[in-house]
Amino acid sequence: MARASSPDPAARGSRADGERAAALGLLARLVAHDTTSARSNRALIDEIAGYLRELGVEPLVVASEDGTKAGLIASVGPDGPGGIVLSGHTDVVPVTGQAWSSDPFRLVERGGRLYGRGTADMKGFLAAALALVPRFRTAPLARPIHLAFSWDEEVGCLGAPPLIAALLARRPRPALVIVGEPTGMRPADRHRGITTYLTTVTGKGGHSSAPGRGVNAIGLAARFVVELERRARVQAALHEAAGGDGCGEEADGGAPEYTTLNVGEIAGGSAVNMIAGSCRVSWECRPGADGDAALGGLERFVAEELLADAQRFAPIVTVDTRAVVSVPPLLSEADSPAVALIRRLTGRNACVAAPFASEAGLFQQAGIPAVVCGPGWASEAHQPDEFLECAQLEVCLDVLRRLADGVA
Repeated sequence: MARASSPDPAARGSRADGERAAALGLLARLVAHDTTSARSNRALIDEIAGYLRELGVEPLVVASEDGTKAGLIASVGPDGPGGIVLSGHTDVVPVTGQAWSSDPFRLVERGGRLYGRGTADMKGFLAAALALVPRFRTAPLARPIHLAFSWDEEVGCLGAPPLIAALLARRPRPALVIVGEPTGMRPADRHRGITTYLTTVTGKGGHSSAPGRGVNAIGLAARFVVELERRARVQAALHEAAGGDGCGEEADGGAPEYTTLNVGEIAGGSAVNMIAGSCRVSWECRPGADGDAALGGLERFVAEELLADAQRFAPIVTVDTRAVVSVPPLLSEADSPAVALIRRLTGRNACVAAPFASEAGLFQQAGIPAVVCGPGWASEAHQPDEFLECAQLEVCLDVLRRLADGVA
Protein backbone atom coordinates (compact mmCIF):
# COMPACT_ATOMS: atom_id res chain seq x y z
CA MET A 1 0.00 0.00 0.00
CA ALA A 2 1.15 3.51 -0.69
CA ARG A 3 2.04 5.66 2.27
CA ALA A 4 -0.27 8.63 2.92
CA SER A 5 1.43 11.37 4.91
CA SER A 6 1.14 15.07 5.63
CA PRO A 7 4.08 17.41 5.03
CA ASP A 8 3.11 19.29 8.18
CA PRO A 9 4.03 17.51 11.46
CA ALA A 10 1.70 19.85 13.35
CA ALA A 11 -1.16 18.78 11.12
CA ARG A 12 -0.35 15.15 11.76
CA GLY A 13 -0.30 15.78 15.50
CA SER A 14 -3.55 17.68 15.38
CA ARG A 15 -5.22 14.85 13.49
CA ALA A 16 -3.95 12.29 15.98
CA ASP A 17 -5.28 14.40 18.85
CA GLY A 18 -8.65 14.50 17.15
CA GLU A 19 -8.65 10.74 16.71
CA ARG A 20 -7.75 10.23 20.36
CA ALA A 21 -10.62 12.48 21.42
CA ALA A 22 -12.95 10.68 19.03
CA ALA A 23 -11.95 7.29 20.44
CA LEU A 24 -12.60 8.46 24.00
CA GLY A 25 -15.99 9.87 23.03
CA LEU A 26 -16.93 6.72 21.18
CA LEU A 27 -15.80 4.53 24.07
CA ALA A 28 -17.99 6.52 26.44
CA ARG A 29 -20.96 5.99 24.12
CA LEU A 30 -20.27 2.27 23.78
CA VAL A 31 -19.81 1.69 27.51
CA ALA A 32 -23.09 3.53 28.22
CA HIS A 33 -24.96 0.68 26.49
CA ASP A 34 -25.55 -2.25 28.83
CA THR A 35 -24.86 -5.01 26.34
CA THR A 36 -24.64 -7.82 28.86
CA SER A 37 -25.15 -11.00 26.83
CA ALA A 38 -28.56 -11.63 28.42
CA ARG A 39 -29.77 -8.30 27.00
CA SER A 40 -30.22 -6.97 23.47
CA ASN A 41 -27.37 -5.08 21.80
CA ARG A 42 -29.56 -3.57 19.08
CA ALA A 43 -29.41 -0.01 20.44
CA LEU A 44 -25.61 -0.09 20.38
CA ILE A 45 -25.53 -1.51 16.84
CA ASP A 46 -28.02 1.14 15.72
CA GLU A 47 -25.81 3.87 17.19
CA ILE A 48 -22.69 2.51 15.48
CA ALA A 49 -24.59 2.22 12.19
CA GLY A 50 -25.73 5.84 12.48
CA TYR A 51 -22.18 7.00 13.19
CA LEU A 52 -20.89 5.17 10.10
CA ARG A 53 -23.62 6.56 7.88
CA GLU A 54 -22.68 10.08 8.95
CA LEU A 55 -19.18 9.29 7.63
CA GLY A 56 -20.54 8.03 4.32
CA VAL A 57 -20.12 4.33 5.09
CA GLU A 58 -23.22 2.16 4.70
CA PRO A 59 -23.07 -0.79 7.12
CA LEU A 60 -24.58 -4.22 6.67
CA VAL A 61 -26.55 -5.15 9.81
CA VAL A 62 -26.75 -8.90 10.44
CA ALA A 63 -29.53 -9.87 12.85
CA SER A 64 -29.76 -12.94 15.04
CA GLU A 65 -32.43 -15.51 14.19
CA ASP A 66 -34.90 -14.06 16.68
CA GLY A 67 -34.03 -10.48 15.75
CA THR A 68 -33.25 -9.42 19.32
CA LYS A 69 -29.52 -9.02 18.65
CA ALA A 70 -27.35 -8.00 15.74
CA GLY A 71 -23.86 -7.64 14.39
CA LEU A 72 -22.46 -5.27 11.82
CA ILE A 73 -20.15 -5.31 8.82
CA ALA A 74 -18.76 -2.12 7.32
CA SER A 75 -16.23 -1.77 4.53
CA VAL A 76 -13.92 1.08 3.56
CA GLY A 77 -11.65 1.23 0.52
CA PRO A 78 -11.67 -0.55 -2.81
CA ASP A 79 -14.26 -3.23 -3.44
CA GLY A 80 -11.99 -6.19 -3.98
CA PRO A 81 -10.53 -9.33 -2.42
CA GLY A 82 -7.66 -9.46 0.03
CA GLY A 83 -9.16 -7.14 2.60
CA ILE A 84 -8.25 -6.83 6.26
CA VAL A 85 -10.95 -7.51 8.85
CA LEU A 86 -10.93 -5.74 12.21
CA SER A 87 -13.12 -7.92 14.38
CA GLY A 88 -14.63 -7.58 17.83
CA HIS A 89 -17.68 -8.43 19.91
CA THR A 90 -20.18 -5.97 21.33
CA ASP A 91 -21.49 -7.96 24.31
CA VAL A 92 -20.08 -7.86 27.84
CA VAL A 93 -20.28 -10.03 30.95
CA PRO A 94 -22.61 -9.21 33.87
CA VAL A 95 -21.74 -6.87 36.74
CA THR A 96 -24.12 -8.63 39.14
CA GLY A 97 -22.56 -9.19 42.56
CA GLN A 98 -19.45 -7.12 41.76
CA ALA A 99 -18.34 -4.17 43.90
CA TRP A 100 -17.65 -1.27 41.53
CA SER A 101 -16.22 2.07 42.62
CA SER A 102 -18.32 3.87 40.00
CA ASP A 103 -21.21 3.17 37.65
CA PRO A 104 -19.95 0.32 35.41
CA PHE A 105 -21.92 1.72 32.46
CA ARG A 106 -20.43 5.20 32.66
CA LEU A 107 -16.88 5.75 31.41
CA VAL A 108 -14.70 7.25 34.15
CA GLU A 109 -11.04 8.28 33.79
CA ARG A 110 -8.88 8.03 36.89
CA GLY A 111 -5.10 7.99 37.05
CA GLY A 112 -4.54 7.24 33.37
CA ARG A 113 -7.11 4.46 33.36
CA LEU A 114 -10.52 4.28 31.69
CA TYR A 115 -12.99 2.46 33.92
CA GLY A 116 -16.21 0.82 32.77
CA ARG A 117 -17.64 -2.53 31.83
CA GLY A 118 -16.19 -3.64 28.51
CA THR A 119 -13.38 -1.09 28.33
CA ALA A 120 -10.77 -3.85 28.07
CA ASP A 121 -13.07 -6.58 26.75
CA MET A 122 -13.43 -5.20 24.19
CA LYS A 123 -15.13 -1.91 23.49
CA GLY A 124 -11.78 -0.11 23.62
CA PHE A 125 -10.76 -1.84 20.40
CA LEU A 126 -14.13 -1.13 18.80
CA ALA A 127 -13.84 2.57 19.70
CA ALA A 128 -10.33 2.79 18.27
CA ALA A 129 -11.37 1.13 15.00
CA LEU A 130 -14.40 3.39 14.66
CA ALA A 131 -12.35 6.51 15.43
CA LEU A 132 -9.98 5.65 12.57
CA VAL A 133 -12.74 5.25 9.95
CA PRO A 134 -12.28 8.87 8.71
CA ARG A 135 -8.57 8.16 8.19
CA PHE A 136 -9.38 4.89 6.43
CA ARG A 137 -11.78 6.84 4.20
CA THR A 138 -9.13 9.32 3.04
CA ALA A 139 -6.17 6.95 2.83
CA PRO A 140 -5.20 5.52 -0.59
CA LEU A 141 -5.96 1.96 0.51
CA ALA A 142 -4.78 -0.76 -1.85
CA ARG A 143 -7.25 -3.22 -0.31
CA PRO A 144 -10.39 -2.81 1.77
CA ILE A 145 -10.64 -2.65 5.52
CA HIS A 146 -13.71 -4.37 6.96
CA LEU A 147 -15.18 -3.86 10.41
CA ALA A 148 -16.96 -6.97 11.73
CA PHE A 149 -18.68 -6.55 15.09
CA SER A 150 -20.49 -9.55 16.55
CA TRP A 151 -22.84 -10.44 19.40
CA ASP A 152 -22.95 -13.15 22.11
CA GLU A 153 -19.23 -13.88 22.12
CA GLU A 154 -19.23 -14.11 25.90
CA VAL A 155 -21.72 -16.97 25.92
CA GLY A 156 -20.02 -19.16 23.33
CA CYS A 157 -19.21 -17.08 20.23
CA LEU A 158 -22.78 -17.55 19.03
CA GLY A 159 -22.92 -14.49 16.80
CA ALA A 160 -19.65 -15.05 14.94
CA PRO A 161 -20.72 -17.91 12.60
CA PRO A 162 -23.63 -16.02 10.98
CA LEU A 163 -21.54 -12.85 10.84
CA ILE A 164 -18.67 -14.65 9.12
CA ALA A 165 -21.12 -16.30 6.71
CA ALA A 166 -22.57 -12.89 5.84
CA LEU A 167 -19.09 -11.42 5.38
CA LEU A 168 -18.10 -14.17 2.94
CA ALA A 169 -21.43 -13.98 1.11
CA ARG A 170 -21.59 -10.20 0.73
CA ARG A 171 -17.93 -9.15 0.47
CA PRO A 172 -14.97 -10.40 -1.59
CA ARG A 173 -12.98 -12.91 0.45
CA PRO A 174 -10.68 -11.08 2.88
CA ALA A 175 -7.05 -12.02 3.28
CA LEU A 176 -6.90 -12.00 7.08
CA VAL A 177 -8.53 -10.89 10.31
CA ILE A 178 -7.23 -9.10 13.39
CA VAL A 179 -9.37 -9.93 16.41
CA GLY A 180 -8.94 -7.11 18.92
CA GLU A 181 -9.30 -9.04 22.18
CA PRO A 182 -7.13 -7.69 25.03
CA THR A 183 -3.55 -8.91 24.67
CA GLY A 184 -1.71 -5.76 25.76
CA MET A 185 -1.19 -5.12 22.01
CA ARG A 186 1.05 -8.19 21.83
CA PRO A 187 0.38 -10.46 18.83
CA ALA A 188 -1.18 -13.79 19.83
CA ASP A 189 -1.09 -16.50 17.18
CA ARG A 190 -2.75 -19.28 19.18
CA HIS A 191 -5.17 -20.08 21.95
CA ARG A 192 -7.04 -23.10 23.25
CA GLY A 193 -10.62 -23.86 22.32
CA ILE A 194 -13.40 -24.46 24.79
CA THR A 195 -16.37 -26.79 25.13
CA THR A 196 -19.00 -26.12 27.77
CA TYR A 197 -21.12 -28.93 29.18
CA LEU A 198 -24.31 -29.28 31.17
CA THR A 199 -24.62 -32.33 33.40
CA THR A 200 -28.13 -32.98 34.69
CA VAL A 201 -28.53 -35.38 37.60
CA THR A 202 -31.98 -36.81 38.26
CA GLY A 203 -32.40 -38.44 41.65
CA LYS A 204 -35.38 -39.66 43.63
CA GLY A 205 -36.98 -36.94 45.69
CA GLY A 206 -38.81 -37.23 48.97
CA HIS A 207 -39.12 -35.95 52.52
CA SER A 208 -35.84 -35.20 54.26
CA SER A 209 -37.00 -37.02 57.40
CA ALA A 210 -36.42 -40.30 55.56
CA PRO A 211 -33.33 -39.78 53.40
CA GLY A 212 -32.94 -43.52 52.86
CA ARG A 213 -36.12 -43.58 50.79
CA GLY A 214 -34.69 -41.27 48.15
CA VAL A 215 -31.53 -40.57 46.16
CA ASN A 216 -30.19 -37.07 46.63
CA ALA A 217 -29.30 -35.59 43.25
CA ILE A 218 -27.10 -32.96 44.90
CA GLY A 219 -25.01 -35.68 46.54
CA LEU A 220 -24.47 -37.44 43.22
CA ALA A 221 -23.65 -34.12 41.55
CA ALA A 222 -21.14 -33.33 44.30
CA ARG A 223 -19.32 -36.60 43.66
CA PHE A 224 -19.28 -35.76 39.93
CA VAL A 225 -17.77 -32.33 40.66
CA VAL A 226 -15.11 -33.88 42.90
CA GLU A 227 -14.15 -36.21 40.04
CA LEU A 228 -13.80 -33.29 37.64
CA GLU A 229 -11.61 -31.46 40.14
CA ARG A 230 -9.46 -34.59 40.57
CA ARG A 231 -8.96 -34.85 36.82
CA ALA A 232 -8.04 -31.16 36.64
CA ARG A 233 -5.34 -31.69 39.29
CA VAL A 234 -4.02 -34.71 37.39
CA GLN A 235 -3.61 -32.64 34.22
CA ALA A 236 -1.69 -29.95 36.09
CA ALA A 237 0.54 -32.54 37.75
CA LEU A 238 1.27 -34.28 34.43
CA HIS A 239 2.24 -30.96 32.87
CA GLU A 240 4.52 -30.13 35.79
CA ALA A 241 6.13 -33.58 35.69
CA ALA A 242 6.86 -33.07 31.99
CA GLY A 243 8.82 -29.93 32.84
CA GLY A 244 6.11 -27.32 32.36
CA ASP A 245 5.87 -24.29 34.61
CA GLY A 246 2.10 -24.12 34.55
CA CYS A 247 1.91 -21.58 31.73
CA GLY A 248 3.04 -21.09 28.20
CA GLU A 249 4.26 -17.75 26.95
CA GLU A 250 0.93 -15.95 26.96
CA ALA A 251 -0.43 -12.49 26.44
CA ASP A 252 -1.44 -12.16 30.08
CA GLY A 253 0.34 -14.06 32.85
CA GLY A 254 -1.12 -17.18 34.38
CA ALA A 255 -3.01 -18.95 31.59
CA PRO A 256 -1.86 -22.55 31.04
CA GLU A 257 -1.74 -24.17 27.64
CA TYR A 258 -2.44 -27.68 28.98
CA THR A 259 -5.97 -29.06 29.40
CA THR A 260 -8.00 -27.42 32.15
CA LEU A 261 -11.42 -28.17 33.61
CA ASN A 262 -13.62 -25.78 35.54
CA VAL A 263 -16.98 -26.09 37.26
CA GLY A 264 -18.76 -22.77 36.82
CA GLU A 265 -22.29 -23.25 38.13
CA ILE A 266 -24.26 -25.75 40.21
CA ALA A 267 -27.95 -25.58 41.04
CA GLY A 268 -30.31 -28.08 42.58
CA GLY A 269 -32.95 -28.84 45.15
CA SER A 270 -36.07 -26.99 46.21
CA ALA A 271 -36.01 -26.76 50.01
CA VAL A 272 -33.85 -27.76 52.95
CA ASN A 273 -36.41 -30.32 54.15
CA MET A 274 -36.67 -32.09 50.79
CA ILE A 275 -34.46 -34.70 49.17
CA ALA A 276 -33.21 -33.03 46.01
CA GLY A 277 -34.72 -34.63 42.96
CA SER A 278 -32.53 -32.85 40.45
CA CYS A 279 -29.26 -30.95 40.17
CA ARG A 280 -27.49 -29.27 37.27
CA VAL A 281 -23.76 -28.71 36.87
CA SER A 282 -22.33 -26.38 34.21
CA TRP A 283 -18.66 -26.96 33.49
CA GLU A 284 -16.05 -26.52 30.79
CA CYS A 285 -13.03 -28.18 29.24
CA ARG A 286 -10.27 -26.23 27.50
CA PRO A 287 -8.22 -28.89 25.72
CA GLY A 288 -4.45 -28.63 25.54
CA ALA A 289 -2.05 -30.58 23.35
CA ASP A 290 -3.56 -33.88 24.53
CA GLY A 291 -7.00 -32.95 23.28
CA ASP A 292 -9.82 -34.11 25.52
CA ALA A 293 -7.83 -36.93 27.13
CA ALA A 294 -8.75 -35.49 30.51
CA LEU A 295 -12.32 -36.65 29.90
CA GLY A 296 -11.34 -40.21 29.01
CA GLY A 297 -13.24 -42.74 31.12
CA LEU A 298 -15.64 -40.14 32.52
CA GLU A 299 -18.66 -42.04 31.24
CA ARG A 300 -17.38 -45.21 32.90
CA PHE A 301 -16.95 -43.34 36.19
CA VAL A 302 -20.55 -42.16 35.96
CA ALA A 303 -21.84 -45.65 35.16
CA GLU A 304 -19.78 -47.59 37.71
CA GLU A 305 -19.28 -45.10 40.53
CA LEU A 306 -22.42 -42.96 40.49
CA LEU A 307 -25.22 -44.97 38.93
CA ALA A 308 -24.57 -48.64 39.62
CA ASP A 309 -25.87 -48.73 43.22
CA ALA A 310 -28.35 -45.87 42.86
CA GLN A 311 -30.16 -47.40 39.90
CA ARG A 312 -30.51 -50.75 41.64
CA PHE A 313 -32.44 -48.92 44.35
CA ALA A 314 -34.15 -46.36 42.10
CA PRO A 315 -34.06 -47.05 38.31
CA ILE A 316 -35.23 -43.49 37.60
CA VAL A 317 -31.84 -42.07 38.65
CA THR A 318 -29.88 -40.70 35.68
CA VAL A 319 -26.79 -38.60 34.97
CA ASP A 320 -26.92 -36.98 31.55
CA THR A 321 -24.09 -34.83 30.11
CA ARG A 322 -24.40 -32.87 26.88
CA ALA A 323 -22.13 -30.40 25.14
CA VAL A 324 -23.68 -26.93 25.05
CA VAL A 325 -21.19 -24.81 23.10
CA SER A 326 -17.92 -25.63 21.39
CA VAL A 327 -15.46 -22.99 20.20
CA PRO A 328 -12.44 -24.13 18.15
CA PRO A 329 -8.89 -23.19 19.08
CA LEU A 330 -6.73 -20.76 17.16
CA LEU A 331 -3.83 -22.77 15.80
CA SER A 332 -0.42 -21.32 15.09
CA GLU A 333 0.25 -21.41 11.35
CA ALA A 334 3.56 -21.07 9.57
CA ASP A 335 3.73 -18.10 7.19
CA SER A 336 0.37 -16.72 8.35
CA PRO A 337 -0.31 -13.41 6.56
CA ALA A 338 -2.25 -12.23 9.62
CA VAL A 339 0.75 -12.79 11.88
CA ALA A 340 3.13 -11.22 9.37
CA LEU A 341 0.97 -8.10 9.15
CA ILE A 342 0.50 -7.62 12.88
CA ARG A 343 4.23 -8.06 13.45
CA ARG A 344 4.93 -5.23 11.04
CA LEU A 345 2.23 -3.04 12.53
CA THR A 346 3.31 -3.54 16.15
CA GLY A 347 7.05 -3.90 15.59
CA ARG A 348 7.01 -7.12 17.63
CA ASN A 349 8.60 -10.26 16.24
CA ALA A 350 7.51 -12.71 18.93
CA CYS A 351 3.99 -14.10 19.24
CA VAL A 352 2.34 -15.32 22.42
CA ALA A 353 -0.64 -17.49 23.32
CA ALA A 354 -3.86 -15.73 24.24
CA PRO A 355 -5.13 -16.91 27.63
CA PHE A 356 -8.74 -17.19 26.44
CA ALA A 357 -10.86 -18.58 23.63
CA SER A 358 -12.02 -16.11 20.99
CA GLU A 359 -13.73 -15.79 17.63
CA ALA A 360 -10.34 -16.05 15.91
CA GLY A 361 -10.61 -19.84 15.76
CA LEU A 362 -13.93 -19.54 13.91
CA PHE A 363 -12.43 -17.18 11.32
CA GLN A 364 -9.53 -19.59 10.89
CA GLN A 365 -11.95 -22.48 10.55
CA ALA A 366 -13.69 -20.53 7.76
CA GLY A 367 -10.38 -20.24 5.91
CA ILE A 368 -9.48 -16.69 6.95
CA PRO A 369 -6.03 -16.46 8.60
CA ALA A 370 -6.40 -14.88 12.04
CA VAL A 371 -4.36 -13.24 14.76
CA VAL A 372 -5.42 -11.78 18.11
CA CYS A 373 -4.14 -8.36 19.15
CA GLY A 374 -5.91 -5.64 21.08
CA PRO A 375 -5.56 -3.07 23.87
CA GLY A 376 -5.89 -3.97 27.53
CA TRP A 377 -5.24 -7.11 29.50
CA ALA A 378 -7.38 -10.19 30.00
CA SER A 379 -6.64 -10.01 33.73
CA GLU A 380 -8.71 -6.80 33.87
CA ALA A 381 -11.63 -8.23 31.90
CA HIS A 382 -14.71 -9.58 33.71
CA GLN A 383 -13.53 -7.93 36.93
CA PRO A 384 -15.13 -5.21 39.05
CA ASP A 385 -13.61 -1.85 38.14
CA GLU A 386 -12.59 -3.20 34.74
CA PHE A 387 -10.27 -0.70 33.10
CA LEU A 388 -8.27 0.09 30.00
CA GLU A 389 -5.07 2.08 30.34
CA CYS A 390 -5.11 5.26 28.25
CA ALA A 391 -1.63 4.35 27.02
CA GLN A 392 -2.95 1.03 25.67
CA LEU A 393 -5.68 2.81 23.74
CA GLU A 394 -3.07 5.15 22.24
CA VAL A 395 -0.89 2.22 21.16
CA CYS A 396 -3.91 0.66 19.46
CA LEU A 397 -4.67 3.90 17.65
CA ASP A 398 -1.05 4.13 16.48
CA VAL A 399 -1.18 0.57 15.11
CA LEU A 400 -4.37 1.31 13.20
CA ARG A 401 -2.84 4.55 11.87
CA ARG A 402 0.04 2.51 10.48
CA LEU A 403 -2.47 0.21 8.83
CA ALA A 404 -4.19 3.18 7.19
CA ASP A 405 -1.02 5.02 6.25
CA GLY A 406 0.59 2.11 4.54
CA VAL A 407 3.39 1.13 6.92
CA ALA A 408 2.24 -2.47 6.53
